Amino acid sequence: MTWLVIFSALWLGILTAISPCPLASNIAAISFIGRQMGNKRGVIFSGVLYTIGRTLTYIVLGAGIVAGLMVSDEVSRFLQQYLNEALGPILILLGMILLGMIGQKISFNIFGEGIQKRAEKNGIWFAMPLGVLFALSFCPISAGLFFGALIPLALKNSSLYIMPLFYGIGTALPVILFAFLIAFGGEYLGKVFDCLSKTEFWVRRITGILFILVGIYYCLSYIYGINLL
Repeated sequence: MTWLVIFSALWLGILTAISPCPLASNIAAISFIGRQMGNKRGVIFSGVLYTIGRTLTYIVLGAGIVAGLMVSDEVSRFLQQYLNEALGPILILLGMILLGMIGQKISFNIFGEGIQKRAEKNGIWFAMPLGVLFALSFCPISAGLFFGALIPLALKNSSLYIMPLFYGIGTALPVILFAFLIAFGGEYLGKVFDCLSKTEFWVRRITGILFILVGIYYCLSYIYGINLL
């Protein structure tokens, strides 16, 4: 496994984290962490626990799916033969989701409005299960990036744990960043939020265009047998 593959998993996680729907859940997590503004260690510790919860969830979920697909000889042979062909259409659809062309009104959310109130009652240790709950709440972009991009790449590289690990870390990086800002530089929090929102707009669109272009390349190369290089 190359560093480029590992960086790809990390980048998919970061892209997931700064997309509108996951960013909203991260803001809720940051609000929970920010309750302890007077306790710098508590803020950092909450951010770390949230990161651990979110990362472990993606490792377990990703490893379970990849292992389940690889355990069968027939499925394994099928994936080895047709995974490259499938990646083309998958990347094109994922690019369309990132560009807002399809799937904008579909979401899966397992937590309600009362989750933050329960978090406040249970204290700092609720940061970890909060990370688990938010990781399991999928919207079109996060579901597409995880199931449509990370899982096929993990299958292609036979990565049960490494790629889901770096994906999970990527999804939690903004929370760690804002935890440090809350603890040591709260006056910069609003500026970073504004900057992140503006950056996400362009990053998501550039990545969406790249996904579509790469998807077209995979379709031409592996489905139609046209060698472009």
